[in-house]
This record gives sequence, structure tokens and C-alpha cells, in this order.
Amino acid sequence: MDVAVTGSSGLIGTALKSALSNAGHRPIAVVRSPASGQDQIFWKPSEGQIDAASFNGLDAVIHLAGAGIGDRKWTESRKKLLVESRTTSTSLLAGTLAGLDHPPSTLISGSAIGFYGDGSHAVNETSPHGTGFLADLVVAWEEAARPAVEADGIRVAFARTGIVQSKQGGALGKQLPIFKLGAGGRLGSGNQWVSWISMTDQVGALQWILDNDNVSGPVNLTAPNPVTNLEYTKALGAAVNRPTFIPIPMFGPKILFGSEMVEEMLVSGQKVMPQVLLDGGYRFAHRTIEEALAFEISRTREVA
Repeated sequence: MDVAVTGSSGLIGTALKSALSNAGHRPIAVVRSPASGQDQIFWKPSEGQIDAASFNGLDAVIHLAGAGIGDRKWTESRKKLLVESRTTSTSLLAGTLAGLDHPPSTLISGSAIGFYGDGSHAVNETSPHGTGFLADLVVAWEEAARPAVEADGIRVAFARTGIVQSKQGGALGKQLPIFKLGAGGRLGSGNQWVSWISMTDQVGALQWILDNDNVSGPVNLTAPNPVTNLEYTKALGAAVNRPTFIPIPMFGPKILFGSEMVEEMLVSGQKVMPQVLLDGGYRFAHRTIEEALAFEISRTREVA
């Protein structure tokens, strides 16, 4: 298949491109600089620019673009960017695909488990959205894809991604140096749920959605065994053979990143079940956090 990938230089996009190539597909990077060759397509969502013709006749698009949620403090301007970087790009892409004579038959649009808000009870793809900035962001993000959802001939799936485990970046990449120093510990009470997924399964699940024409709508990309923050902390400490006795007080992160961001990303949590993947027969490479951490920490490069 010819598969266009937005956000192709990001953490997930880089691993996905490699996996697609290994599976015999042709990944095509959607880039913000002028395209250089047939394996790139130009777009600039902030200015409404996109090379629409280059999407005509492709088999699929996997849309992963968006500013990093946890990269900076949530000022009002940053929150606006987080929303607009997702809704503007998704709206432009979905509208473009819907207007093509021969659109890609599949659009997998990035999303997040922040949709469900904070909670201690198990949720799945049929559960309603929660409250808070992240929940509202995800609702708007998915709604922006409506032109493609309503178009004939385009199957749209929303990849509601959990906390991806990769030592190359993301949450694990930030925590790993701290834990290796023996300074890691639970966050707050440690009772909040962590719905995680290994990078191997993140990429594998995206490919599974790509290959299964009957799958559409929301798909939770999380492992089937979520853990509490305390359980995650113990597992990561064991993986690097370091103690995790000292809890991390929340006042430090709140000073650095602001109370709203810390409350929604660190103190809150979701117990998310990947019901669509389970019901569809997806075979997880890593079903427990111990397996995932052992593999991801030991791997030498980010491939599926």
C-alpha cells in the first residue's frame, strides 16, 4: 500500500514509517517543507496549504501531527496551539480527502485516551467523554475529521492512544534518567491509573487497523492490563534495578508546568480497555508493563 503519514518525524511516526517499509508498504511523509521526491507530500496546515493532488489514488493516510501535549506549561496561548495544531490540520486533511475523485480508502486519525477524562472505573470505546481540557481537546480533534467520516468511500478510525512506552521519548524517555539515578518514585498517591502501550504494540495496532477494513470509529491503543502509578513506578524501578521508595511531591511539577497540566496529566488517570483490539483478535506483543519495559529499555533502535 501507498500510505501517507503526517507527523512522520515524530516519535511514533518514525517507528511507524520503518514498520510500514518492513511490511512491504510505501510510506509517504507529509512534510511542511517543499517535497523532495515522490516519497513526500507538501502541506502547511497553519496557512491552509496542501498538495491535494498527491493524495489522489493513495491507499491510506495515517494522521499523527500535533504539538506535544506535555512538552511545555499550559499557558492560554499554548493551550490554543495544542487545540489548533490538531483541529486545523485534521480539518484541512479530512476536507481535502473528501473532495478527491479517488480518495484513500482509509484515514487513521490520531486521538488520545484523554477523551475519557479522569476516572478509576474501566472504560472502553463505547464510554462517553469526560471533562477537562484534554477531554474537550480530543472531542474537537475527532470532530474535525467529520468531512472524511461523512464522505463516501473513506473509512475513518480514531487511534485513541495511551501512554506510549519508548526510551526514545515521551513519558518513559523523560522518566528513565531519573529512575536510573535512583530518584524515581510514585506521583502523589500513586493510585491513579496508567493506561500504557509499548511502542511495538502502538505501531502494530496502527498496522492492524490499516489491514482490517471493517474497523472504524474509535480504537483504544492501550495494553489490556493498565496499572496504577505505584505499580508502574515499581516496575520501572525493577527494570533499571533501582529503588523507588521516595514519593515525588506535586509542588515541584506544579511550579514548572502549572497546576492544570499536572492535575490532568499526572494526578488524573484513566483505566482504559482496548476492547476493539481485543474483540478483533489483535495479538499484543506486550501484555504486561514488566514485559514492555524490559523490551523497550533493552532495544537499541526504534523499530517494530
